[in-house]
Amino acid sequence: MKSILNVRAGYRALFLMSLAFVLVVSSVRPTEARSTTETVEYVLPRTVKIFGAGGLQKLASYGTGFLVSKDGHIVTVWSHVLDPDEVSVVLDDGRRFPAKVLGAEPPLDLAVLKIDAPDRDLDLPHFNLDTEIGTASAGARVLGFSNMFNVATGDEPVSVLHGVVMSRTKLRARRGTYQIPYDGDVYVVDAITNNSGAAGGVLTTRDGKLLGMIGRELRNSETNTWVNYSIPLTELKTPVQEIISGNFTSTQKPLDDPGAAARYHPRDFGIVMVPDVLYRTPAYVDAVVPGSPAKEAGLMPDDLVLFVNDELMQSVRMMKEELGRLEAGDRLSIVVRRKDQLQTFEFSVPRKEKPAAAVEAPAP
Repeated sequence: MKSILNVRAGYRALFLMSLAFVLVVSSVRPTEARSTTETVEYVLPRTVKIFGAGGLQKLASYGTGFLVSKDGHIVTVWSHVLDPDEVSVVLDDGRRFPAKVLGAEPPLDLAVLKIDAPDRDLDLPHFNLDTEIGTASAGARVLGFSNMFNVATGDEPVSVLHGVVMSRTKLRARRGTYQIPYDGDVYVVDAITNNSGAAGGVLTTRDGKLLGMIGRELRNSETNTWVNYSIPLTELKTPVQEIISGNFTSTQKPLDDPGAAARYHPRDFGIVMVPDVLYRTPAYVDAVVPGSPAKEAGLMPDDLVLFVNDELMQSVRMMKEELGRLEAGDRLSIVVRRKDQLQTFEFSVPRKEKPAAAVEAPAP
């Protein structure tokens, strides 16, 4: 009888241990256990809609981002949408908050926003970059979450696309006829993920692992076909966390960096901009060098530069940064506003033979 009681006690202890194990596993809820439906329900509240600059030259004034902290830090793509001092962020539940750019790394097409609200009022659902990032190989089934085509403006869910990873490879792409600065690894996806407004969205596996940030609309520089891609979060994790902590140092050289002597400047084309006295000094042409490409093209003083290579220019500084990305042999397109009209000027980018500082500005 005593042995029977011991056996029963043993079974009871084993049952209690098993039950405790099941409860612990259930509370952890690993991503491997999620179904596709559960993954969608998990990701949607962590994805946001972003509204900012745009509207001219068919540029979208909206984009996408995803939350990476309970205090409202948002990862998104670095684009013209973020040009205003403050943009508007709409959460999955329809709440709208102002947000500002906390930091950016243009060579990675990366920007981090911070919702402008007391942290105690937020406590938002978010992705944990330390535990939720995964990797994928060719053939992996994926989901893309984004506010493509501005389908969601309030509490409507963003769009979800199903697809497959074709490969992880180097990005060889361009915007118009111009190469983009990022040339690192990307996930190339067999799904039309990179639509208008989709940039900054998130790519996950079907069971919920974070893979990457959806990039901008680009064409393959070799095949002239649209590229559907995502920048791996393994590439973005460190700069994102450093921007949030305040310890980030950009790899992009500042405009006055001595090592940037080979970069192009407005005066290489005969354009003298107004003095850059404010952080957002409007990009007005102050003078045009006689006999220069700008003079021959017809550029005039007081022209306001609106676009350089399809990018919206909010300041003299932004124009200088955009010209600094040019390489010999590129084409330079400048759209200016002259009174009430828009005019476009095209230039060939010559090979530099001497620093731009050696070019004399015209006498006033």
